[in-house]
Amino acid sequence: MATSKHALFAAAFAVTLAPAAPVMAGADDIVGGIIGGVIAGGIMSHQQKKTTKVYRAPAVSSATREQNRQVQNSLNYFGFPVGTADGVLGSRSRAAIAEYQMYIGYPSTGQLTDFERNFLIQSYTRAQAGGFATQQTIATMQDGTRGLLRQYRNQQLQAAAMQPQYTPTQPQYAPTQPVVQTPVPAAPSQTTVVVNTNPQAPAVPQQPAVTAAATSQGPADAATALAALAVPNFMADQAEASVTSYCNMVNLRTSSNGGFVTAATMSDPRVALDEQFCLARTFAIANGEKLMDRVKAITPAQIEAQCKQFGPLLKDHVSALSFKSPEEVMQDVGQFVLASGISPTQLKGTAEICLAVGYRTDDLPVTLGSALLLTVLGERPYAEVMGHHLVQGFGASKRSDLALAWYDIGLDALQTGATPVFATTVPERNQLMTVSVQAFGERNGLASGMQQGAAAQPVPASGVPTFAITQ
Repeated sequence: MATSKHALFAAAFAVTLAPAAPVMAGADDIVGGIIGGVIAGGIMSHQQKKTTKVYRAPAVSSATREQNRQVQNSLNYFGFPVGTADGVLGSRSRAAIAEYQMYIGYPSTGQLTDFERNFLIQSYTRAQAGGFATQQTIATMQDGTRGLLRQYRNQQLQAAAMQPQYTPTQPQYAPTQPVVQTPVPAAPSQTTVVVNTNPQAPAVPQQPAVTAAATSQGPADAATALAALAVPNFMADQAEASVTSYCNMVNLRTSSNGGFVTAATMSDPRVALDEQFCLARTFAIANGEKLMDRVKAITPAQIEAQCKQFGPLLKDHVSALSFKSPEEVMQDVGQFVLASGISPTQLKGTAEICLAVGYRTDDLPVTLGSALLLTVLGERPYAEVMGHHLVQGFGASKRSDLALAWYDIGLDALQTGATPVFATTVPERNQLMTVSVQAFGERNGLASGMQQGAAAQPVPASGVPTFAITQ
């Protein structure tokens, strides 16, 4: 018995002394748990000790399971078979979801958005409530029950087009008594007495005036005096626009039109740019999720939580998109890259993953911050992302002039041999983007660098370094 114990102890000790097998990095060197980087304050090791991992299925609440059953029943009914509706969305269910998305004109991701899920379940409920009339309708359709989905979708689009536009009215103020503000003895020279002579509008309290004496005391005193002037923000409660909802609408329109606009069929450049914007978003999500699957020792939820920190870190640079030139913005982001101390390859992989997270979660600061990092790190085709957002006003102000400058950077890079990053299997996309950007500039009375024959100038090496990303 003692001999057996000694033998077991020796075997265990030998295992602990065995060297850990290195985890080899794949393309872009992001395998091995590299996701922290600048956003986590450190880099995870490329080598992991060989351990036995036990994977357990995540707990699913009864409400979620019931919702999944509704999705599975709906998919089965409309001809996207998933088998038994058990409330667990496994690989077969994901494949059916992707097929449903492709058929109806949504991005084929295998992951349902709230809009896609609600439309699917509501369509199933509507079909069931129709009874015999539904069966008669199905009998006339070439696609059978699947055809109901397109019919319901088209009816939904028609109903949305007929909705009246809401026009906010001016606020009406009730008559008020004149208001007199009494002087403050502590600062009589900087206080204004205001008498409200218009009983139709409430009196507006006056901020302390900034006198010449205040501004002549020096830069620090002047800055303090100016800071006392509170800047009003009437849009603080406005919700950020949803790129996901917008692309759902664009995809429905594309499906109704019979497919994507081409360079030969384009009549409205905004329609073409809308479609290519949402297509680029879909490819960014798909690419990031592929890389995410290769990250070790960290869960998708942890990745998402760390990517959320990209927004605050790059907030100033994202805000600068609305009023600075691309060259100025990229110079500032280049300094951020240098200060991070993270290798370009690791930072590139992190930014590609966080770009997908930003788009999937509608976190626009994360989205734009990631795209800026990728552009500065030598992946210039990603400049297209900033162009789209400046055209639409997603996460930035609408600036057609600055949008054209960013578009030019991406298109010029592609014309000089850069590898495409979106829709890589569609070679004619570059021509469509070029034609659309030129037509968009003409419609807005702007000339892009591509039209003038002057390619977008690269940022000087002294401002932003160009890193070679090893494959």
